[in-house]
Amino acid sequence: MEIALAMTLIALGIAATLAIIRATLGPTSFDRVLAVNAVGSIAVLLIAVYGFFDGRPAFLDIAMLYALINFIGTIAILKFFRFGTLGDHVLHEDEEDA
Repeated sequence: MEIALAMTLIALGIAATLAIIRATLGPTSFDRVLAVNAVGSIAVLLIAVYGFFDGRPAFLDIAMLYALINFIGTIAILKFFRFGTLGDHVLHEDEEDA
């Protein structure tokens, strides 16, 4: 059982390392956002796997909460990139036709 935990944590660590490398080298900001989202998803998997192997099902609740925060944060960042603000977006006359 400890070997399975170690192998899983190593695999997730390698995946997180590759995603962090992608976040630093990404050619566009959207690639970087996607890589940071992947790192957050890997962190959710780490929490869930640790909770499974440690026998603590409450860690799954923590993992789900972190997944929701990761999702909302990604949507907020993408909205900021698109509109330049996180508040209400008022369309200008030239944007209504697009």
